Amino acid sequence: MAKKKEASKFMKPMTLSPELAEVIGKGPMPRTEVTKKLWAYIKKHKLQVPDNMRFIQPDEKLTKVFGGKKAINMFDMTKKVSKHLT
Repeated sequence: MAKKKEASKFMKPMTLSPELAEVIGKGPMPRTEVTKKLWAYIKKHKLQVPDNMRFIQPDEKLTKVFGGKKAINMFDMTKKVSKHLT
């Protein structure tokens, strides 16, 4: 019999902080789903800087997640979001 393949750590359901849940909905959900929902929120609310799409200008809800920064690089976003997952 084949051994059951263990799920990737990215697929493990994570508990969301109240601030993150306010933006993307209640968890638990895997990191991949968190990222997908976060980008959907950013695009829906047109939060990317038009001149440089790699930067996000957070609204009031996202500012709570990103720690009060005025604009954040999309690569730094992952570090900030990780602090809201357990």
